[in-house]
Amino acid sequence: MRQPHRAILSISLLSISLAVALAASSTIAHAQAAATYDDLAKSEAAANAGNGKRVAPLKSIGNPTADVSSEMQAMIGAPYPPHFNADPKTPAEWKELIDRRAKLLIAGVPALKAKLGVKVEETKLAGVHCYIVTPNKIALENRRRLLIHVHGGGYVFGPGEAALPEAIMMAGFGGFKVISVDYRMPPDFPYPAAMDDAMAVWKEVLKSHEHRRLAIFGTSTGGAMTLAMVLRAKDERLPLPAAIAPGTPWSDIDKIGDSYASNEWVDNVLVTWDGWLGRAARLYANGTSLKNPYISPIYGDFKGFPPTILTSGTRDLFLSNTVRTHRKLRRAGVIADLNVYEGQSHAQYQFNADAPETKETFTDIARFFDRYLKQ
Repeated sequence: MRQPHRAILSISLLSISLAVALAASSTIAHAQAAATYDDLAKSEAAANAGNGKRVAPLKSIGNPTADVSSEMQAMIGAPYPPHFNADPKTPAEWKELIDRRAKLLIAGVPALKAKLGVKVEETKLAGVHCYIVTPNKIALENRRRLLIHVHGGGYVFGPGEAALPEAIMMAGFGGFKVISVDYRMPPDFPYPAAMDDAMAVWKEVLKSHEHRRLAIFGTSTGGAMTLAMVLRAKDERLPLPAAIAPGTPWSDIDKIGDSYASNEWVDNVLVTWDGWLGRAARLYANGTSLKNPYISPIYGDFKGFPPTILTSGTRDLFLSNTVRTHRKLRRAGVIADLNVYEGQSHAQYQFNADAPETKETFTDIARFFDRYLKQ
């Protein structure tokens, strides 16, 4: 009977030894982690001891969970889009990329129209192809109001119906009638074709609508064009809209602004200016200075602008564009609201109509317009 006791004693001693070893291992690991952090802190302090550029260590960033919906978390955690580093060399290659991306967006338009209860009609205004997006139910206070939509897409993406999702969401969530401008784009029509088309529509709409009942909105490129349209309207002494909503505007088309560096490779939509984005910028400008205020409206005069609401996210490559625009508007004495969403990359507030943040964004814009547009 002694042998089993010896076996039990041996197992017990082994268990104690393992527990002691694990505890020691844990202590050593903790000490190593602390030492690693201390070493990192010292090296980073040394690297950033002088004035000038900031040096940051390599790091990974997990999905935010606090106050972020599961639908939005899925978008925030998605991989880079396959076209982020596309480098078309010819007009034909640009058109192939543009058409391929457009087909993906157009495929979802019928379901989005049905979900949000809107109808879409094609028309031409001042010779420019447009879409009229009308919600099935329009509140009494919105029946004489009208929104002009200029779509995003880096001045190259979003032709035809591919431009409609944002306009449909604004009409559906906000209850406004919307005219979406299908402006001309590169490679066939570089600057100033897009702006000329948008302004032609603006002038045409002014013939039949009081400007105090009108607003202009758009995201990214559309945000920049919204700002540039106001600059051109001022320069041409045209009536201005009662309010505008430039979402995450590409207000500086050049690689200027803090978040072009801080959010590079973090934004999982645009990723980097040095991919397709910068190539599209140069294609659109077509030799015109990137500091031209009609291309980069941050360099324009914002005095006299209408009330403005801007939207961005903490991981947005254009966060600095949005923040710089907001500060310049405020410094010019303009009423300007700024909404920044936790964890969102570029324009993710309009990618999924089922995400609570999407409805929240467009509802905020609608309430802002309701505050400043005449009934």
